[in-house]
Amino acid sequence: MSTEHENDNKGIFGRFWRALRRPSGRFSLGGLLLIGFFAGIIFWGGFHTVVEYTNTERFCLSCHEMGEFVYPEYQMTGHYENRTGVRATCADCHVPDSWGPKMVRKVVATRELWHKAMGTISTKDKFEDKRLELAQRVWRSMERTDSRECRNCHDFQYMDYFEQSSRAMQRHMDGFDEGETCIDCHKGVAHDLPAGYDEDS
Repeated sequence: MSTEHENDNKGIFGRFWRALRRPSGRFSLGGLLLIGFFAGIIFWGGFHTVVEYTNTERFCLSCHEMGEFVYPEYQMTGHYENRTGVRATCADCHVPDSWGPKMVRKVVATRELWHKAMGTISTKDKFEDKRLELAQRVWRSMERTDSRECRNCHDFQYMDYFEQSSRAMQRHMDGFDEGETCIDCHKGVAHDLPAGYDEDS
């Protein structure tokens, strides 16, 4: 009985495999579409999983340069721990939310793999030597996008100026009127400012 059942299974799978290898005119288009559909789901699911994993703090901290050099600084800021319990992770500030800009950022970030392999900032001294250049690159990017990642959490339209200090309220209102963006004033909000940074410039 079991032998007949196994033969039936072999027959079914054998016929299916033969049909895939040498499809009839009737089966070829439908079969290929079906296979393509399921392959697309598997590919998209895998791709999405990898992209989301690369947005986690665990992934960012897998490089000792991040875990030992900048993460401890970030842990001392209000973006890490605050009275509301709302925390901004690495990706919240460094990776766009929308799909298109996110993919562009991921492609650009591949150059970091090269620098990781070359050991460009593998020691604290090397990192500090490059720190101003790296910070300026991030600041320029944020200026180009009008501090897009900041606005994921902070929106000018919903700011209650009267809950702010009089100085902050005035600076925000003046800055918005003059077309400034968050990063123009809030450099060093999550990481130490680099040596050699001139605020006046």
